[in-house]
Amino acid sequence: MKCTSQLIKPIGLFVLLCLLPLASFAQNITAKGVVSDDLGPIVGASVVEKGTTNGMVTNINGEYSLEVKRGATLVISYIGYITQEVTVTSSAPLKIKLKEDSQALEEVVVIGYGTARRSDVTGSVSSVKGSELRAVQTGNISSALQGRVAGVEMSQTSSQPGASMQIRIRGTRSLNADNDPLIVLDGIPFAGSISDINPNDIKSMDILKDASSTAIYGSRGANGVIMITTNKGYTEQKAQISYNAYFGLKTLFARYPMMDGPDYVKLRNYAGMYTNGSDEDDSFNIDWQDEFYKTPSITTSHDIGITGGGKSNAYSFGIGYFHDEGVIPTQQFTRYSARASLDQEIGKYVKVGIVSNTTYHKTEGSQISMYGVLSLSPIANPYNDDGSLKRTVVMPSDEQYVWTKDVLEGLGDSYVSEQKAFASYNSFYAEITQPWIKGLSYRINLGLNYRHTDSGAYTGTGVGSSTASTISSASSSSSTTTNWEIENLLTYDRIFKEKHHLNVVGLFSAERTTYDRSAISATGIPADYFQYHNLGLATGEITVSPSSQVYQQTGLLSWMGRAMYTYDDRYMISAAFRSDGSSRLAEGHKWHAYPAISAGWNIANEAFFEKYTDVVDELKFRVGYGQTSNQAIDPYKTLGTLSTNAYNFGDTFTTGYYVSELANHELGWEYSSTWNFGLDFTLFKGRLSGTVEYYIQKTNDLLVSVNLPSTAGVGSYMANVGNTQNKGFELSLNGTIIDNKNGWTWTAGINLYANKNKITSLASGQTEDESNWWFVGHPIDVVYDYEKIGLWNTDDPDYEYFDTLEPGGNLGMVRVKYTGDRDANGAPTRSIGSDDRQIISLEPNFQGGFNTMVAYKDWDLSIVGSFKNGGKLISTLYSSSGYLNMENGRRGQVEIDYWTEDNTDAKFPKPGGIMTSDNPKYGSTLGLFSASYLKIRTITLGYNVPRAALAKVGINSLRVYATVQNPFVFFSPYKNQSGMDPETNAYGDEHQAVTSNYQSRLLIVGTNSPNTRNYLIGLNLTF
Repeated sequence: MKCTSQLIKPIGLFVLLCLLPLASFAQNITAKGVVSDDLGPIVGASVVEKGTTNGMVTNINGEYSLEVKRGATLVISYIGYITQEVTVTSSAPLKIKLKEDSQALEEVVVIGYGTARRSDVTGSVSSVKGSELRAVQTGNISSALQGRVAGVEMSQTSSQPGASMQIRIRGTRSLNADNDPLIVLDGIPFAGSISDINPNDIKSMDILKDASSTAIYGSRGANGVIMITTNKGYTEQKAQISYNAYFGLKTLFARYPMMDGPDYVKLRNYAGMYTNGSDEDDSFNIDWQDEFYKTPSITTSHDIGITGGGKSNAYSFGIGYFHDEGVIPTQQFTRYSARASLDQEIGKYVKVGIVSNTTYHKTEGSQISMYGVLSLSPIANPYNDDGSLKRTVVMPSDEQYVWTKDVLEGLGDSYVSEQKAFASYNSFYAEITQPWIKGLSYRINLGLNYRHTDSGAYTGTGVGSSTASTISSASSSSSTTTNWEIENLLTYDRIFKEKHHLNVVGLFSAERTTYDRSAISATGIPADYFQYHNLGLATGEITVSPSSQVYQQTGLLSWMGRAMYTYDDRYMISAAFRSDGSSRLAEGHKWHAYPAISAGWNIANEAFFEKYTDVVDELKFRVGYGQTSNQAIDPYKTLGTLSTNAYNFGDTFTTGYYVSELANHELGWEYSSTWNFGLDFTLFKGRLSGTVEYYIQKTNDLLVSVNLPSTAGVGSYMANVGNTQNKGFELSLNGTIIDNKNGWTWTAGINLYANKNKITSLASGQTEDESNWWFVGHPIDVVYDYEKIGLWNTDDPDYEYFDTLEPGGNLGMVRVKYTGDRDANGAPTRSIGSDDRQIISLEPNFQGGFNTMVAYKDWDLSIVGSFKNGGKLISTLYSSSGYLNMENGRRGQVEIDYWTEDNTDAKFPKPGGIMTSDNPKYGSTLGLFSASYLKIRTITLGYNVPRAALAKVGINSLRVYATVQNPFVFFSPYKNQSGMDPETNAYGDEHQAVTSNYQSRLLIVGTNSPNTRNYLIGLNLTF
């Protein structure tokens, strides 16, 4: 027994020593869970095992997973929130809810292929919360973003329901290539239109503006990147249902300022050029706009969503309905949307997910322009003796169709224009966390997108025509876009010794987009109910134009690497390198590589700055340089273009082909280089924060269509020629003026920016391209025209030379600037001619937006506005291209202060004076106005029902509000003249009588649907 006992002791000691490593290993457990706040998951929160270098940041769903010792303490921190510490006793998921720290800095932001704390960001990134966007209730994100972000200009391209806005981030770079920014939805480049995204689905938007930020997206980020993060559920979340809705009435902001009957008779008689037509009578006075508009019209939106999650998954589902009617009868836009997301953990190391966004929308009535209404004479009687409406009215030189609300709505199937679009945008991902290397993960993203659009228009027999027998016509088109994209991401993210944060990302991606379009038109449609369908049965001409049949397929391959390093929250550096290969460009020129590097210094975190911390919370200087490139031109430009033509060979016609655009086997990338300098600051314990930025951006090797002389036999070819430059300054300020004092809170924000753009070179050393209005040393967007400096009067200094300058002219005509030589006596040496045309910039001096909110307990009042100073606004209502300011009494006439012998200080010329093509000479100069304005875009009064009262009925939150949109415009010369909204509503080749006078790229105020003032009531409910 004694021997046995002596033997057991060493054996037991040996077994115990063998089990010690296992016991030690058993003490390690996986700590996982979600970090959130009141609004949902927090992206980029730091989770560190206290006293070690073992740490990570939460992913886009706020999740973390970290192997720690049992009983370890986790330190969870996030900019803008109070740091928490929790003890880990088991592997059960921990839900950590952080509380906001009013004295801390702002939140983390979403950047390309990852996230970063705002204090670590070294590039130019601006952020807008979804709640801020929804302060302007609209069916389109771009409208809600207008005036919100410095350096981001949203311009209205159409005032019809459902229209999108033109988005420009830090100005226009390209002459022919695309200038639109890249949209990234939940981490995947978005293949659709921004109008397809429901604003109620958005949690936040982060806008990457400089090349050091956007270079990671390569050529697609050439014009800036808008990162959109949608609402998602998170693990261990109790199911939550939300309902957001509003209903509104729309009225006219202002009517088009047309003359009434007595004023029109007075002008016609003074001009002495026309006498009344058979349907006109001086005693008659009709307001055609009163007879036409449908007011008030209706707008409404309804969204239902549910979010939640279990122990290893999270989900969100939502459906939306948006309907917007125009004040023009039959114009309306309807959108149905559905969204779903699911994230699922599979074991410890694998996670998969899917996000699907599906929309269907229908746009109706876009064929209707106001010109047919506005050009009708106000003294034309449209009624027959029995009180019925005439089909047409006869004026001095015109017979026009009678347009009224009843007529338009009564046309039904005989006058139709509609577009129906179905789109489904889907992304899938799988993420694997490598257990053997802390911080290393692999992720694959797959995007599958589909969009189909059917468009059609039908005009019945005689509709809109002075001739009742005009043959019916119809057109139909169909287009399909499919896109797939795959991204492979390898990420290493670690925090070492609580001071060193390293994030490295590598990517390989590939994508392909296929676009297919076909169109057909016909005349002689058998019956109205055919509309634009089955055009093969038409009895008239059936046209299948080659230019309307399109098939395109493009591809892009990309490699990318990026490293971001932060030391002790003081010094930051980020470097990226990306290379893209595009199928659009020529062999040997398909690939282009762009580097980017940026650095930041958190000065306020330095020891020597401690004496200023009572006033300065944050002071960070940033500098960055990067390259991006652009290949956004139509495919196959390297191959040239053939067009068809019918050739007559005696009694037969044969279709032949001719070269309409030359091939270019050297066509390569257009690229931009940008320097960005920024200063971020927060003062007075978080009460005031702001950003100041300055940038210089140069774009080289512009992708431009080069015109050739007629002797070449070919009109043009696409080439890399010319350069542009953008310089700009941006300022953003946000402050808390009153911070919950006796129940009162007052916050305010303002952003202001200026961008100066110019062309620095053109093809073959040219200094100008007159046909395109491009001039070296001047902005891209200009008007090339005479410059109006007044009206001719006898007291003008140059009146003694009037006959020389304006042979055959008259007093009261438009006086334009003379730029020619003068002799020794000061007399002009020639008459005014085409050499006196000026290059007139449309660029404003500066622009921006502002917002403020005053709250008292559960009540709040908020105002959102925008402003612009300087620049030029083109209004074809007054310009000769609109044919509504002819001043001769032929058609309906815009209300103006015109020159007479008794009114020599007038703004507009003498009626019936010297003319050019039915308009006053130099009439095009009458359409330019100062673009300055200050607009109150939205005023909202809201009430948050106390939670204590809601808890009794199982409701989490309830907010009701009333909003008025577009209520006021101040300091606008155009509004002072016309009474109308100074925002543009069309492109330069739309909504005017003559569509060739202005470049198509320019934005104008034309005879489109008038802007409206909207009154809304709504609610936000969660339970």
